[in-house]
Amino acid sequence: MNSQLVVEVSGLKKSFGKFEALKDVNLTLHPGELLGFIGPNGAGKSTTIRVILGLIKATGGSAKVFGKNVWKDSVVIHKDLAYVPGDVYLWPNLTGGQTIDLLLHMSGQKHTKRTDDLIKEFKLDTSKKNRTYSKGNRQKVALIAAFSTDVSLYIFDEPTSGLDPLNELIFQQKVKQLKDSGKSVLLSSHILSEVEKMCDTISIIREGKVIETGSLESMQHLTRNAVTVKTAKSLGALQKMTGVYQLNFKNDQQTAAEFSVDSDQIGSVMAFLSQNQILQLKTTPPTLEDLFLRYYHADNEQKVGE
Repeated sequence: MNSQLVVEVSGLKKSFGKFEALKDVNLTLHPGELLGFIGPNGAGKSTTIRVILGLIKATGGSAKVFGKNVWKDSVVIHKDLAYVPGDVYLWPNLTGGQTIDLLLHMSGQKHTKRTDDLIKEFKLDTSKKNRTYSKGNRQKVALIAAFSTDVSLYIFDEPTSGLDPLNELIFQQKVKQLKDSGKSVLLSSHILSEVEKMCDTISIIREGKVIETGSLESMQHLTRNAVTVKTAKSLGALQKMTGVYQLNFKNDQQTAAEFSVDSDQIGSVMAFLSQNQILQLKTTPPTLEDLFLRYYHADNEQKVGE
């Protein structure tokens, strides 16, 4: 295995009794990379992360962090790792401030000016007891503690659930700062816009298997560009062109149309449009959501990519 990789998961399997939660999970996270780990609830994201954290033991395959075995060397690994789960449980009788300090102390870190700045930015009242906090405020406590630490790897599992849009934006800015300073981040999420905005690489998990990994650009061949066009001459011949779908003419002259086109056919379609004197043109590249829906709505008999 490549010791340069921060996280390396290969052929990971995890069964709970007869239920196979993970069937074949492969993930790699490079130094300074932001990896988005996406899939709907129940696809196996949190189970994979618990294995990586050494909280549960894999049934098969291998998982390494910093080149070390996640199960045997979890104590050493955790010294250079910060983790925020999707649902944070805190000691009910401690205040938010005491909890942040305790979490930092347990990680061998100290409360610094950075911690104070984060408390202000996230607008957390640290004098209140944890038991009075909403879900969003409990998330803030964990996020402030994590962003205060100086480690090599940050793992966030659905970290913004419960946060309002403003705090979600602050979270995204803080993650960008981590990346800019060369840290590695594994972000598990089902909020596609969050992942699309932030991540270098995306891994999609479905029913316990990682089914696609790559940059969003490299995956876009699997989905289609949306095109809205107006031309001087008729576009009737579009009906017979390869790679054109959902064609809808907006007028009887067939000079205004909306359609989607496979990314690998866009050149020939654009050449055809140009011949007919383009007056207006708008193309929208495929989004992560398009890609995601295509995977999840694919018929079981006809898997995507076949």
